[in-house]
Amino acid sequence: MKMENIKKEIIDLFEKVLPKISNFEFKIEPPPKPDMGDLTLECFSLAKVLKKQPEKIAKNLSEKFGKKIPLPDFIDRIEAVGPYLNIFLEKRTWFKVVCQEILNRKDEFGSGRSFIKKNILIEYSSPNTNKPQHLGHLRNNFLSWTIANLFSFNGAKVTKVNLVNDRGIHICKSMLAYQKWGEGKTPESEKMKSDHFVGRYYVLFSEKEKKDPGLIQEAQNMLIQWEEGNSEVVALWQKINEWGIKGIKETYKKIGVDFDHWYFESDIYDSGKKIIMKALKKNLCYKREDGAIEIDLKNYNLDKKVLLRPNGTSVYITQDIGLAYLKHGQFSPHKSIYVVASEQDYYFKTLFKILEIFGFKWVKDCYHLSYGMVFLPYGKMKSREGEIVDADEIIAQMEQLAKREILSRNANLSPIEVSQRAEIIALGALKFFLLKFTPEQEIRFNPQASISFEGDSGPYLQYTYARIQSILEKAEQKEMTKIDYAVLGNQEEIEILKLLFIFPEIIKKSTDDYNPSHLAQYLLKLGQKFNEFYHQHQVLKVNKKLKNARLVLIQNVAEVIKKGLNLMGIEVLKKM
Repeated sequence: MKMENIKKEIIDLFEKVLPKISNFEFKIEPPPKPDMGDLTLECFSLAKVLKKQPEKIAKNLSEKFGKKIPLPDFIDRIEAVGPYLNIFLEKRTWFKVVCQEILNRKDEFGSGRSFIKKNILIEYSSPNTNKPQHLGHLRNNFLSWTIANLFSFNGAKVTKVNLVNDRGIHICKSMLAYQKWGEGKTPESEKMKSDHFVGRYYVLFSEKEKKDPGLIQEAQNMLIQWEEGNSEVVALWQKINEWGIKGIKETYKKIGVDFDHWYFESDIYDSGKKIIMKALKKNLCYKREDGAIEIDLKNYNLDKKVLLRPNGTSVYITQDIGLAYLKHGQFSPHKSIYVVASEQDYYFKTLFKILEIFGFKWVKDCYHLSYGMVFLPYGKMKSREGEIVDADEIIAQMEQLAKREILSRNANLSPIEVSQRAEIIALGALKFFLLKFTPEQEIRFNPQASISFEGDSGPYLQYTYARIQSILEKAEQKEMTKIDYAVLGNQEEIEILKLLFIFPEIIKKSTDDYNPSHLAQYLLKLGQKFNEFYHQHQVLKVNKKLKNARLVLIQNVAEVIKKGLNLMGIEVLKKM
């Protein structure tokens, strides 16, 4: 028997005693309290369909089981408690089915086929080449990377794309500042990471502009020269962009993020013009007296939106209209996901409505995954003034915090070992902290809390995994083929088993909801239940049968923690 068969047979059992209910999804989950059984069916959803009180539904159903309807061998009994129908499983069978399935499937345990043969396109990160990535970019990168992994784990073919913002007035600000005050310096001569070097001139422009407001006009003139193909300006742009992109890619490599396809704004900023001109001929938009092309969206509770400037040049939405069309033609995605901060919620409503009006039926498959902003302890980040925690800086700070924590526990480690562990722990702490909140939540980043080896943190889970590995290593246990699962069954072991049982559902829910926090919170609960078990029960100093069964159980806990963290881009360590 497999885990999926347990749930299927339970659902089949309910369907036998219920009238035909079309398109009803039975939710079999662990009960809210441990003493209410191993699994439960809440009857609130049934009450809406059957038009009866949930308590009466639960009672009526429970009376039919075991009398009119025989129970399968793996179910001990079914009882009604208020609006809940509680299922008590035969422990030996349940432990055996769950534990053996994890042992057999290993790294594939929890994977599904719900998105098999589906193409999922995820556009994320979208850095600017005039400055390094910051803490907000990290949240974007980690959220998107995890969702890509989740879809892939559920059978989808995932394509990760990055749109690099490498043109426009913001780029020209860095270019102009370097042209005026760069004095021929380079990242190498200044011994700076190249994107930080470029970002320094973006901040410098802002400082100089306060004293000389005319600088912005110079930057705008430079942008016009770039669009006209001025060779000197284009050469300067290429130099600045090469530095910016080189540094950005180094950050991606550091945090373990990559892409299947790169788009550059400089290549596609005019890509929507033809689409807009065709829409103009169909009277789907209109030309203003000043020559600008505009669309009126007031009937859709949106404002008017300029699509092309009076001089015919592109605005940002021109490019996004063209890019959406280009991506659809290249990848034909079943779902095209844009991962962009909540500040752009209105913009994406506008973009999707325009695509719909222009007749692109595939826009129904476009989805804006909006996420909340990340704040520092003292407020919002401002890159122009330099008041920002950039990605590289925060990673370096986290590594220092991790080193202190490691050395406080083991002062005899070599510097190389400390550095290697610190990098893994620091990135794990950052990723987990930014992923444990629902995407729509705003986050106030707390470095000390995120790096803690105790509490709801990534290092806590890494430490739990390492603790289990230490127990398994001490056991010196060879592969076990015959395990007597009947010896398991205390409350702590059952609570662990319940969580292992629902891991595939957590993966599916995290994927369906575009919400890795389901997975993060699940892993914390699993880690907590293991540690409760470990503090109350021996694993190695018990009789052989119990020892072997408990070793399998905790080995499975480690396997699930590892898989869950890996899906979030977090590495595990055998020693902390």
